[in-house]
Amino acid sequence: MKIYLAGHRGMVGSSLARTLGERGVELVIRTRKEADLREQSVVRELLQSEKPDVVIVAAAKVGGIGANQEAPAEFIRDNIAIQTNLIHESWSAGVGRLLFIASSCIYPKLAEQPMSEEALLTGALETTNEPYAVAKISGLKLCESYRKQYGVDYRSVIPTNLYGPGDEFSLQSSHVVPALLRRFHEAAREKLETIGIWGSGSPRREFLHVDDMSTGCLAVLDCGRERYDQSTGPGLNHLNIGTGTDITITELATKVAEITGFQGEVVHDTSKPDGSPRKLLDVTRIKALGWRPKIALREGLQATYEWYLENQENLRQS
Repeated sequence: MKIYLAGHRGMVGSSLARTLGERGVELVIRTRKEADLREQSVVRELLQSEKPDVVIVAAAKVGGIGANQEAPAEFIRDNIAIQTNLIHESWSAGVGRLLFIASSCIYPKLAEQPMSEEALLTGALETTNEPYAVAKISGLKLCESYRKQYGVDYRSVIPTNLYGPGDEFSLQSSHVVPALLRRFHEAAREKLETIGIWGSGSPRREFLHVDDMSTGCLAVLDCGRERYDQSTGPGLNHLNIGTGTDITITELATKVAEITGFQGEVVHDTSKPDGSPRKLLDVTRIKALGWRPKIALREGLQATYEWYLENQENLRQS
């Protein structure tokens, strides 16, 4: 089997590359310099020449609340361009199977918890990352529309908050786990007495190690079309991937402090936004496929911190 993995250098993509490599599949990859996926002609030439059996859309412009607030135009423009080019040109090249990776931020801010697949488009989005969420919703709906109109087997998954090796540790653009790991690490080394974190600390979040997410993606991709349709249910074309459990940001900060050795006081900056009050996915459907996450949060955070220590000299430190 020949698989084109778009976004192989990102956290999700690099994990998928490792997992697929263990399977011995023929993997097609391109760096951003080799193929700018925002350019339709470039994507067309790549897919027409390679003719993969499967395309996995892991390429995206991602970032935390701060990055989304600073560059909303880029988050909606680049993501819509990348996913539209990949989905449409996959169909044009005769690719029958595609997996699109969305994000749990596409669910309404005040959706009933845990969030089931039916919650999509039932309410207003969280404003801090709305442009990114709108882009991801469009990608999911594009897969759904091509599936309905053309009969192609294009599927979508909605992962919860991810963390792990290959994450972005820039303080300006990272998500909460890498941001906390780096800041608490630096605070511990400098023996600071206090450290400030965004918001009240009360929002609850679910965290999934990226390697568990990869096995979840492949469980979705591997199942037959009939079983996938039965799993998603009538009128749906997406499945959640998560752990089904969550913790508060304060509890997360406590775990990170223990791991990094920070012994000072954590101060909450309530002038900064909290984001959604809670984000927990209903993972009943994907568990029915036989998939389960294997990496506990404490174990995963420790491994991610060790990866950061080993690789920090090569990471963007802005």
